[in-house]
Amino acid sequence: MKNDLEIHFTAKPINKEDSFKYQLLDRLRIDCEYYLGYGNRNVNHLWANNKKEQIEKMKELYNSFPDNEKPEWLTYEQILQYERLMINS
Repeated sequence: MKNDLEIHFTAKPINKEDSFKYQLLDRLRIDCEYYLGYGNRNVNHLWANNKKEQIEKMKELYNSFPDNEKPEWLTYEQILQYERLMINS
């Protein structure tokens, strides 16, 4: 049996540190959604236990990625929207 199958990867693999940052950023995003919904705006449901620190950490993580590696599932504008909804309202 001849094996002619070749696999070519077009994207570079994500290193462990970046993988952790993506996971943490998504966790923070999910916490914000819960806080604004079923969490009844209870800061104990936030990873940072503080609205401002939660948003600042999200900005820090988001900005740590180069433009071509920023998550497709979250934009900086969405982070600013969370900030408006959680802190400025």
